[in-house]
Amino acid sequence: MRVSPKLGFGLGVYLGLVLLAFGAHWIAPHDPLEQDLLNTFAPPAWRDGGTSTFWLGTDSLGRDILSRLIHGSRVAVTVALIAATCAGILGTVLGLCAGYFGGWVDTVVSRIVDVWMAFPPVLLSIVLAAVLGAGLHTVVIAIVVIDWTRFCRVVRAEVMVQKSRDYVTSALTIGLSPWRILTGEVVPNVVPLLITLFTLEMGIAIVVEAVLSFAGLSVANDDATWGSMIQEGRQFVRQAWWLMVAPMVCIVLSVLAANALGDGLRERFDPLLRRERP
Repeated sequence: MRVSPKLGFGLGVYLGLVLLAFGAHWIAPHDPLEQDLLNTFAPPAWRDGGTSTFWLGTDSLGRDILSRLIHGSRVAVTVALIAATCAGILGTVLGLCAGYFGGWVDTVVSRIVDVWMAFPPVLLSIVLAAVLGAGLHTVVIAIVVIDWTRFCRVVRAEVMVQKSRDYVTSALTIGLSPWRILTGEVVPNVVPLLITLFTLEMGIAIVVEAVLSFAGLSVANDDATWGSMIQEGRQFVRQAWWLMVAPMVCIVLSVLAANALGDGLRERFDPLLRRERP
């Protein structure tokens, strides 16, 4: 079975992240909280003065950057999977109901979405995190509250398109119930789109978590997260630029992989795209 470059890249990166997240205690060369004040701001191994003991150098407290990146992937993967799943379930259910049943159901859901999207997402997430208090659960709740509307709008529009297809008309003609048509006929045709939305949401969730941890509203300050590493590194960007660059590279790579994975999976599972390929 041929795998497209986009799908291979996305799968490779995210499988690697999951492996790092679940095996962080065994893979990381050092304790991410262990301080070595005699080796503060040690450069990466490839720079003058660097050593293979600290492949990506150390921070202002002598903590190993590579180990902190590996342990930070645990927070990123956890938030990405849980938040994307919860936002997807909530938004998909409401989008399916609004798109298929229409009428007052569509009107109510659409008005709620319009009101919700009037709030700036980043500001809303910061306010929610400030109200609920710092913690991983707060980050997940904030992402779900913000991003369920993305799933709802896209799914609603797609269901309205699918509802006008001949197969739905045929199902109505033979007497199938609306719920059976929705779950047995419409939903399978929306799944490729949901796969794309889910993978994109994973990338967005990683960015939002990094923003909140940068602001000190994510997990405890002692725990390693990519956002908190950027926040610390910006204070020493002239002295040790690698402190900020390393977690930024991880975030950018994760977002690019999420986009590539979504495109690759949709090309693989969407029957229309498969027919268009030579």
